[in-house]
Amino acid sequence: MERIGKDAAQAAVEQALLLALGLRSRADGIRTSLSTPEPRPATGLAVTALPDARARQALFAALADDRCLPKEVLAELARQAGWPLPDRARAVVLGAASSNEAPQLALQLTAALGQGLLGTVDTDVCLIVPDPGPEARSELVAVLGGRVAAIGHSAPVADAASSLRWARRLLALAPAGVGPKERLVFVDDHLSDLLLLQDESLARALCARWLRPLEALTPRQSERLEATLLAWLESGGAPEAARALQVHPQTIRYRLRQMEKLFGPALRDPRMRFELELALRSRRLLDRSRRLRRRVQGRGHALAAAVHPLGLARQARVNGL
Repeated sequence: MERIGKDAAQAAVEQALLLALGLRSRADGIRTSLSTPEPRPATGLAVTALPDARARQALFAALADDRCLPKEVLAELARQAGWPLPDRARAVVLGAASSNEAPQLALQLTAALGQGLLGTVDTDVCLIVPDPGPEARSELVAVLGGRVAAIGHSAPVADAASSLRWARRLLALAPAGVGPKERLVFVDDHLSDLLLLQDESLARALCARWLRPLEALTPRQSERLEATLLAWLESGGAPEAARALQVHPQTIRYRLRQMEKLFGPALRDPRMRFELELALRSRRLLDRSRRLRRRVQGRGHALAAAVHPLGLARQARVNGL
């Protein structure tokens, strides 16, 4: 009921009862009529008619929920909402600065990709749009370029909630104050990072397991060696790591000799090098996530300090009630 609304849930139960009582054939399907009222059957059960807007809300709620509804129910909700159910879909999560443009962006995305569903999850303004294939990315960039938004991965429409979940996660991790080109982020470009942060407790355990040799160093030394080791593992050689860090290759080789003393044979074992790279990338992502949380909390404290107690009537107006 929380997912698709009381009226839509009631209509679905009524139709299931009609089917069970033999008053409707299975060939008719599950018809939770949201737009055209049906005659009251002999059992006294009635199908509630819902406005199109509420039908679309019910469909968005169904697609945004992790617990997948049966295909027949999704197909019927889509039919009543006037939303052709695509094979695959993507989620679009708009940043706070872009939320006011949501209706206009929804229309533009509908024109570019087909029908789009607009809704909210917690405080995030989101859309679910059809994914026609590789060309979808260029269309999304054309409409959303320069705006703060996260685009989920392409998924079967019944699994649209997964695309939505990871787009919201990526938007929460995106650094603030980035340039216009980096405001629009795609889950497809950050799959490994999101996979590493799927469970932060495990990510911290991975860091503790493999980066223990760095604990005896000062924070500055540890940070420098971590950056060097990650650049070397990612690039495959000292000259490439030196270019990435903008230092002399001899500096990289000197630091690598230091790390050989700390890590021993691990730097020569392919599996251990893979684990080390995972640990270093996890540490970097966890640090970024922690800084972002502190920044958000800092803004919250600053806002709370600036707000003075209000009378009930004044407070209601501020909250838009």
